[in-house]
Amino acid sequence: MITLILGHKGAGKTKLLIEKVNEAVEASKGNVICIEKQPKLTYDVNYRARLMDTDHYGVSGFDAFYGFLCGVCAGDHDITDIFVDATLRIGSRDFAELAAFLKKVDALSKNHVAEKNLVFTVSADKEELPEEIFEFCQVL
Repeated sequence: MITLILGHKGAGKTKLLIEKVNEAVEASKGNVICIEKQPKLTYDVNYRARLMDTDHYGVSGFDAFYGFLCGVCAGDHDITDIFVDATLRIGSRDFAELAAFLKKVDALSKNHVAEKNLVFTVSADKEELPEEIFEFCQVL
């Protein structure tokens, strides 16, 4: 299942994401991953969540980001939750590319024995995004 946290800069998306990561760590019987563009959440996210920064791995663009997510999932079959902050800064501000990316990620999340919960922060309002995204994503 894919969940989007929407809103423009300063709307509290990252704060809500941190709360959700920490709640997932307490409830999960598996591993929780938090992905960010640059290392900023080190002291906010529970130490039991795996914190990864895409700049460290040279991830840029939605194709590279999808490959990165595939690698993360392939390397750990016990992942229950993946949280991503600054989705558009990692991928791009092209909403058509975002829709295609999220559709592939939706299939990836259902491609394993246990479905993964994925949460993405997106710096945009619901009205700005293509309608097709909401066929397989929910808004928090």
